[in-house]
Amino acid sequence: ASAGPPLDPPYAAWQKRATILDKAERWLEKTLHYRFDDASLYSRALTHRSAAGRNNERLEFLGDAVLDFVISEAVFNLRPDAAEGDLSRLRSALVKDTSLAEIAGEIGLGEYLILGRGEKKTGGHRRESILADALEAIFGAVFLDSGFRAARELIERLFAERLSNLSDAGDLRDPKTRLQEWLQGRKLALPQYELRDVTGKDHKQIFTVSCTVTELSQETEGIASSRRKAEQKAARDMLEILSGNRP
Repeated sequence: ASAGPPLDPPYAAWQKRATILDKAERWLEKTLHYRFDDASLYSRALTHRSAAGRNNERLEFLGDAVLDFVISEAVFNLRPDAAEGDLSRLRSALVKDTSLAEIAGEIGLGEYLILGRGEKKTGGHRRESILADALEAIFGAVFLDSGFRAARELIERLFAERLSNLSDAGDLRDPKTRLQEWLQGRKLALPQYELRDVTGKDHKQIFTVSCTVTELSQETEGIASSRRKAEQKAARDMLEILSGNRP
């Protein structure tokens, strides 16, 4: 029997999107334990700007604000003696794109994203910024669909493990800052950083930087794709040596 004429491209695209959204609805219920009253909200939350139709940018904007408030309240309650700067660092560590993309990956969000052809080809469903934005868009969509309480419950459920294992605020300071504070607390001179080598082509350079604490006769080396990252690695290694965690 004849398979019939091929589907008209616009209709085929619509049918494929409908299939993705049908799967996404079941995924939302099973993984996030949430069912939208307004199906158009989760459809929009999953639609990247590279795809046709209404995308998730406005919902991402709203979800970002809801997420910030919920996580701010959580770290405020979990660290009652922390200063404002420490609370800001704790919140930033939890809501940064890397953390959001990790959570999105853990729940399989990328599989249900609606992307344009170009983004699909380049692996947009795995891209950190796209995953982070989509997760925030879902928070915004839930807020509009069921209100703040439902959005907060969803956020707290997804962040539960990270909140229960919340780092000490001091550990979130970058290694260069922590090394400086360690030395100043012992009235020692600040470390000296020196660029030792740069290799590779302009668009893919490798930097080698040394970190020296002269008074303690210690020197470490950091190698990374930028001078700043190399300095941070050298500082981290120096901290480990000075704190006795490395020989």
